[in-house]
Amino acid sequence: MAPTTCTISLTVNGRPHVAEVEPRRLLVDFLREDLGLPGTHIGCEHGVCGTCTVLLNGASIRSCITLAVQADGADISTVEGLARGGELHPLQDEFSAKQALQCGYCTPGMLMRACEILAENPDPTPEQVRSAIASNLCRCTGYQFITEAVISAAARMRATDVTEEVAS
Repeated sequence: MAPTTCTISLTVNGRPHVAEVEPRRLLVDFLREDLGLPGTHIGCEHGVCGTCTVLLNGASIRSCITLAVQADGADISTVEGLARGGELHPLQDEFSAKQALQCGYCTPGMLMRACEILAENPDPTPEQVRSAIASNLCRCTGYQFITEAVISAAARMRATDVTEEVAS
């Protein structure tokens, strides 16, 4: 007979957590309900739209199709981990300044995907940004403002010569 719960140990936004979860518990539900981090949104629940995107060991994943047990031992970063000491992350600041959010539903997933993009390439072209964010759906902005926000945030991050890390 299979166990009814599994013990997982993971770090979320720099904080260690040990929890008992059902083997079929989705990571998105664990983050939102068990850890009280509602910033990770639930959209299509099929891994298509990207609203549930979080970083697992620095790589973007769809938390709506990832089991919490699959994150055992991992470092998870959610949108709640972006701001530091009351200061918005440059991506958050530029999303606001460039009107890269309207309804805001895709924004957390888009921000996390953008973090991964800039970690891989701190000076992307607009075409590279557009190609990389195509994996996340937005029905409001048409992606132009999002692209502009990512490019502006990248420039700010390079100008400060400080590597902006997401709490992991």
